[in-house]
Amino acid sequence: MLGIGISIICGIILGLFFRNDMIINNVDSLVSFGLCLLLFFVGMDIGDNGDIFNSLKKYGKKVWLLPLSTIIGSGIGGYLGAILTKIGMGEGIAVSMGLGWYSLSAIELSKISAELGSVAFLTNVLREIISIFTVPFIAKYIGSLESVSVAGATAMDTLLPIINRSNSSDISVVAFFSGMFLTTAVPFLVTTTISIFGLM
Repeated sequence: MLGIGISIICGIILGLFFRNDMIINNVDSLVSFGLCLLLFFVGMDIGDNGDIFNSLKKYGKKVWLLPLSTIIGSGIGGYLGAILTKIGMGEGIAVSMGLGWYSLSAIELSKISAELGSVAFLTNVLREIISIFTVPFIAKYIGSLESVSVAGATAMDTLLPIINRSNSSDISVVAFFSGMFLTTAVPFLVTTTISIFGLM
């Protein structure tokens, strides 16, 4: 976890004082390459555990309940956030239904207002950043499945290497499944919430 924090701080310092246009202009490609490389090694670690899919059976219904409980928990968090920030309940829940997928939720909610789109973007980016720092702690002191839940939709990509390092290999498969389920659900959840609360 310390290494992650140092990497982020070093990146911020380099970005502020040693700007390199070539890196800035190709940052998306570099990030994608780095993420693919990380996921490649995660896949190797999963594959190295030959009994990985049999190990999943011990979780039973929890494999399905995990993403569902993540959605419910995020919705409750969005509702409480709406109360604290005094925005509309529907808006708060719609923002939370991004589940860490900041680009899609921001695009959808910016159709309602630029302000709401910005809130969605910042909220879901912060969820991902906070998850980066808290997943190792949660995995160690609270529970493996809880560490997957906090990552939301990012459990299948950005947070997967951290989840893999903080837990056993079988949890990585659970995380990938949960993240894939949530990523698939986000477009439906956001648009349905908008429709239910009549935000458009």
